[in-house]
Amino acid sequence: MKAIELEKAYNPKDFEDRIYSQWLDNGCFKPASDEASPLHQTYLDKKAKNPNVAKYTVVIPPPNVTGVLHMGHGLNNTLQDIVVRYHRMKGDNTLWLTGTDHAGIATQNVVERQLKKEGKTRNDLGREAFLERTWKVKEEHHNIIVKQQQKLGNSTDWDRERFTYDEGLSAAVRDVFVTLYERGLMYRGKRLVNWCPRCGTALADDEVDHEDTPGAMYHLYYEYADGSGKIEVATTRPETFFGDTAVAVNPTDERYTALVGKKLKLPITGKEIPIIADEYVDKEFGTGMVKITPAHDPNDWEVGKRHNLEVVNLLTPDGRLNENVPEKYQGLKPEAARKLVIEDLEAAGLFKGEEKMVHSVGHCYRCKTVVEPYLSDQWFVKMKPMADKALAAWKKGEIKFFPQKWENTYEQWLVNIRDWCVSRQIWWGHRIPVWYCQKCGEVIVSRTDPDKCPKCGCGAADLKQDEDVLDTWFSSWLWPFSTFGWPEDTPDMREFYPTTALVTAYDIIFFWVARMIMAGLEFTGKAPFHDIYIHGLVRDKQGRKMSKSLGNGMDPLEIIDMYGSDALKFTLGYMAAQGQDVLVDKDSFKMGSRFCNKVWNASRYILGNLEGRNLIPVSDSDLTELDRWIYSCLNRAVETARNAFENYRYNDGASALYEYFWNDYCDWYVEATKLSFRNGDDKEKDRAASVLLNVLEESLRLLHPYIPFVTEEIYSKLPLAEIIENRKKAGEQKIVSSSLYTGLLVDAPYPEFTSARADSAITARFDVLKDLIRGIRGLRVECGLDPASKLHVAVKITAGSSAEVIREKTDMIELLAGVRKVDFVDAAPAKSIGTVGSGFEAFLLADEGINTEQLKARFEKEIAAEEAAVKKSEAKLSGNFAAHAPAEVVQAERDKMAESQRRIEKLSGYVKSL
Repeated sequence: MKAIELEKAYNPKDFEDRIYSQWLDNGCFKPASDEASPLHQTYLDKKAKNPNVAKYTVVIPPPNVTGVLHMGHGLNNTLQDIVVRYHRMKGDNTLWLTGTDHAGIATQNVVERQLKKEGKTRNDLGREAFLERTWKVKEEHHNIIVKQQQKLGNSTDWDRERFTYDEGLSAAVRDVFVTLYERGLMYRGKRLVNWCPRCGTALADDEVDHEDTPGAMYHLYYEYADGSGKIEVATTRPETFFGDTAVAVNPTDERYTALVGKKLKLPITGKEIPIIADEYVDKEFGTGMVKITPAHDPNDWEVGKRHNLEVVNLLTPDGRLNENVPEKYQGLKPEAARKLVIEDLEAAGLFKGEEKMVHSVGHCYRCKTVVEPYLSDQWFVKMKPMADKALAAWKKGEIKFFPQKWENTYEQWLVNIRDWCVSRQIWWGHRIPVWYCQKCGEVIVSRTDPDKCPKCGCGAADLKQDEDVLDTWFSSWLWPFSTFGWPEDTPDMREFYPTTALVTAYDIIFFWVARMIMAGLEFTGKAPFHDIYIHGLVRDKQGRKMSKSLGNGMDPLEIIDMYGSDALKFTLGYMAAQGQDVLVDKDSFKMGSRFCNKVWNASRYILGNLEGRNLIPVSDSDLTELDRWIYSCLNRAVETARNAFENYRYNDGASALYEYFWNDYCDWYVEATKLSFRNGDDKEKDRAASVLLNVLEESLRLLHPYIPFVTEEIYSKLPLAEIIENRKKAGEQKIVSSSLYTGLLVDAPYPEFTSARADSAITARFDVLKDLIRGIRGLRVECGLDPASKLHVAVKITAGSSAEVIREKTDMIELLAGVRKVDFVDAAPAKSIGTVGSGFEAFLLADEGINTEQLKARFEKEIAAEEAAVKKSEAKLSGNFAAHAPAEVVQAERDKMAESQRRIEKLSGYVKSL
């Protein structure tokens, strides 16, 4: 046959876009149960034998339509794609459903920033015009995100793409809101909420980022109303004292027992407030007296409820002081008011002083504005009943976390859960399906827009819909089932729900993961997924989170442009150790690129050397010991990879594939087969070429989930028709692959572990050969000998050991170690340098090919350098360094000294031998 030419250089730009289009055109990402899937007939055949065909369903964590994907998305999408491709090849009915999130506050912020540049606000446009503009922004960003995901190689079913604000999901959101209301789990009330003055909306507790911020503890005096003296209180926010409605002490604090019920006079205003007793107060902290401001502190709110205290709100929606403070402070931001209040307190002799401190301050998770506790009417979901179900599901094993440590976080959050504030004072999002009758005050909660009041009968014109929208996460928590058409009983809902796995980062375990589980159990009666793989975050090499402010972010498309999608995918998979963050820079992706290049070059060598060869049927009986060894290596890699995929141990899988293909297949097997092409007759060359191709074909199937593009491109060049025809002729084999698949690699069957390939005896024999060859190569480097020089070695073998294989494989040793002659001896030869392995000792003979004096001089020079290093380490370890340096640094120095001492001993032995 003719040689098959691959391009000389691996260049992913030549084929990645073309291959992705080919996958799309052929319906390769559709589940096998779809008629359009290339695997549909296989699926039907399986279903005829067993109606319960295994499925694997994943819904993508939908990215926000506010911008472009960052490297965190790159990691998340990569990990999903790897495991989805495996399950598709494994034969499961596989669906990866994609989509995007409307991201209420974040998307509205994008549009409002645009308007601000134009000197406008959303109110200038009005609600309808503002929403039209936001839809345009959504479409622009959505198109960018789709292109990015396709460049990443995401094998998602694009025909099933969803959006959290599309018509179907909007219907699901309404249904859930009304259902919760009907079940007594949705209510409206005046409560203290987290308020973002910049966004002008309430936030849920888990939408507040707490950051350490410089501040101060201010000490104030409050006078007794009867003029008999004063007390001291402390606060980080003195401007809020206008909203104080009590001062609390602990009921067990004997210092203040007699004061309970006594009246105090607020500074500046003269308003009288009582001293109350409440166990919330820590009597050991400060003076043991705490000012209570129910409208501006969550703890004070609870105290106020217990004591029926007045609640005085001091803020306007945009975060300024309102009419409940003296006129001179009205309209000021809290920081400005604080400065003025302190000046006035000092003037009145009621300010003791301040202490600088750093304390935790809540910030809006989107715009980073300081969040204010704010009293307002909001809609809340009663979470405790649903949290109890979610805890029970975990305890019964209905959900499983990978890694398991996240179960503790999940449990703690559910045990300590608070009601969820779901109303937002913005325009972009699902509008709350509640109407208020302007005639009779009736509150109407409805799945459809009402046309009249059910109480007084007035028409739609007199019904006013609630102005607020729902929290973005209120649609996201329904994602695993609303995307399949729920609440309708759709074919997709029956086929794919509950889903199999969720792959997501740990920073949204509260926002999203736990809520999805609660929603799934509440509305479908089932947990929405079984496996929950929580991966780490992508950070820079210094361990810092990537951000615009630090300038350390990376665009996945830039990396793909530099190295290709496969390089990005393999590198991230290789580095994604369970439970750890991924630390990368741009150079990190060279590793993945080098691996893809190795796969390309090895395949190019094999295909390029088919000139004049005839591919023949290969049976197990035709295999040499070398062939059986590589099949044993392949078998181990298959076992490790499959186990890694099933348990979301991506780095273990990538490491196993790297080790197998780079080392076992390329560096040992392919190199060793050169003996067949160098010394064999045509029959042996045809046999060797046929085995090489068989192993390469299966290896490409093995590697595909991690590096799909390059493997697909190479697979398309294989003489697959001839390979399959010869497999048919050979018949069913136990070691040689019997796969007769002829389609695209993306849908090919994944290799399977088989006990027939496992051969520990052959593995042990080849381990000895590899050990010996590595030892000889090491001696060559140690002696600084020319890599092209042919060496003379002697080997002493322990009788009856696996090392007996060395006698049988001298031709392989000579080829791979660059040896011209191998002698077998019973004792160490004179003037030789040795290395020891399992069952053997090998010696490099210093004969006429080696300048002994020059070699001795080299070793003696190295010994002197190592002795100097030891002295330097000894001096360091005997001084102040050992006493004051960190323990790990001291240990590193000790290890360094020990390595130098071992090297001195080794080199001295060489000199003595010479």
